[in-house]
Amino acid sequence: MALTDKAIKNAKIRDRTYRLYDDHGLHLEVSPQGGKWWRLKYRLDGWEKRLSLETYPDVGLADAREKREALRKQVAAKVDPSGVRKDAKAARDHTFEKIGREYIEARKRKWAPRTPNLVTGRLEELFKRLGTRPVSLISVTELRHALEQVQARGAIETAHRIRQDASLVFRFAMGKGLADHDPAAGLRGVLEERQTKHHAAITDPKEIGALLRAIDGFSGEPATKATLRLAPLVFVRPGELRAGEWQEFDFDAAEWRIPAARVKMRAPHVVPLSRQAIEILRALQPITGQRAHLAQGTPNYVFPGVRTRARCLSENTINASLRRLGYTPDQMTGHGFRSMASTRLNESQKWHRDAIERQLAHGERDRVRASYNHAEHLPERRRMMQW
Repeated sequence: MALTDKAIKNAKIRDRTYRLYDDHGLHLEVSPQGGKWWRLKYRLDGWEKRLSLETYPDVGLADAREKREALRKQVAAKVDPSGVRKDAKAARDHTFEKIGREYIEARKRKWAPRTPNLVTGRLEELFKRLGTRPVSLISVTELRHALEQVQARGAIETAHRIRQDASLVFRFAMGKGLADHDPAAGLRGVLEERQTKHHAAITDPKEIGALLRAIDGFSGEPATKATLRLAPLVFVRPGELRAGEWQEFDFDAAEWRIPAARVKMRAPHVVPLSRQAIEILRALQPITGQRAHLAQGTPNYVFPGVRTRARCLSENTINASLRRLGYTPDQMTGHGFRSMASTRLNESQKWHRDAIERQLAHGERDRVRASYNHAEHLPERRRMMQW
């Protein structure tokens, strides 16, 4: 016999929990304390199961029957309502912020020292907007709206980088079985177009000569002057130059081997050293190359900071020094030494383009090939660097 609202209201409290039955497995449990809980009994694959459907009177008889019918349709389709509920709870527990921080923690040992902070800073933009959302439920529309808010303040490049970071978080979640799609992938080509970033550089031979003479006359700290003098002779990225450590240099082999962890393309990079580059380094070694003054575990930087040897020269040191020499940001930057070298080497028509690109440590599309080719064209590159 089906339940009625009157029977439910008139249900008396007993010493033990008892049940009032409706149709198709729906029933109400009445506890000795007076609580009334809706339950559904169902069978799936030969097993009898029960599921809670909240309490009365929060859920009335009509609503309870409506929930029952929806769940019976799931059972008929061989879907376990209990499993669906557990999956939903797991999804709520696996938020975007939680999975994002797990991703950073899992990857940071493979990144350069400053990368975890950079990635965390960018993802914080999404954590404050989507951080509490289950990673499996975030839609393309939600993510686009969050990134458009970043774009709105003029941070176009940042929005693109955040999209890339978010894509890696979603793929990380997919690998753990916590998501089945990457909404960030659906936003490729949707955000505002990136502005091409140009690094000012001097490329005219006469102006290069004037710059080199100005650097020779620089009167700053020895490590800063050596950095400026060495930059046009090795043309590595400014961060790779500043963070160079003495153990990476082999004067007998005339080589600087930069470990993969400090190279943008994550592959070890060999820099042949000219006679002039070795001269500069030998002159600097008595000043900054003494480990006796360093605490255990402190990197032995070739170009330590002015205030502490525990850090390398700051990011702005080279550019600030160029300003002291009278060069504006539109004329020359620390990164410009790479453009200077690329232009002069290519225009000389003496050197194979692949040798130039390899020396600039530009990305190899085939990462497996790149891992074997970090010394590719090395004999030609030695001659090129001396030239």
